[in-house]
Amino acid sequence: MESATNGDAIGILEQLSYQNLLCPIGRLYMILMAKSDLKLVGRWSSPFVMRVKIALNIKSLDYENFHETLNPKSDLLLQSNPVYKKIPVLIHGDKPICESLIIVEYIDEVWSSAPSILPSDPYDRSIARFWAAYIDDKWFPTLKSIFLADEEESKKQYIKQLEEVVVRMEDAFLNISKGKDFFGGNRIGYLDIAFGCFLGWMRMIEKLIGLKLIGEAKCPALAKWAERFAADAAVEGLIPESDKLIELYNPLKLKSKALAK
Repeated sequence: MESATNGDAIGILEQLSYQNLLCPIGRLYMILMAKSDLKLVGRWSSPFVMRVKIALNIKSLDYENFHETLNPKSDLLLQSNPVYKKIPVLIHGDKPICESLIIVEYIDEVWSSAPSILPSDPYDRSIARFWAAYIDDKWFPTLKSIFLADEEESKKQYIKQLEEVVVRMEDAFLNISKGKDFFGGNRIGYLDIAFGCFLGWMRMIEKLIGLKLIGEAKCPALAKWAERFAADAAVEGLIPESDKLIELYNPLKLKSKALAK
């Protein structure tokens, strides 16, 4: 019998893997392939980049991290996301994937054998996507508005809007979690990632306005969820410190004001 060459062996393993055969050698090959061709274009301060990092951590995937300065934007970013020119971008082999929640779903679908991120039930997935869209529409833009606002009346208006969002998210958590630790059940899931990535920004705003946005008094379930989320192994070390965010974004705030004049 003729012995297989290295190329033949790799071809056989590829064929086994793509046929979804669960042999140990095939799984090992897929893991090695997964760890060799992932690149993430982003920066430490972005909550949207944090979403992708958490998803990669949940799946135990190694990746190369390319720090994007944004000023000026790198050639890698402009080439990999020519439409929006925004971070994050995940490059898988030579294929760029853009938009944070789309990337999270991509990771969950491609590496499906690892812990699931999205719910398995179609209705539950639709609910998770609904609330994730709600968060992106109502939560982060209002946080930014508070940060940029100078007049106290404007800040009060935005704070009221945030408090309304918190009440809705408290109710959503109680309904979706069904008494478990996370929106995703016993472990961090899609909606946990979508909402929890903003905890660093939220803490920065809390420090600036001297008000607790997610506290035991008004939203006890959500407050405990936030503590569990921040302490999770997939999140540990990713939430930026408030002082570092203030130091980074204060000059941008001043520049924004100058341009508005």
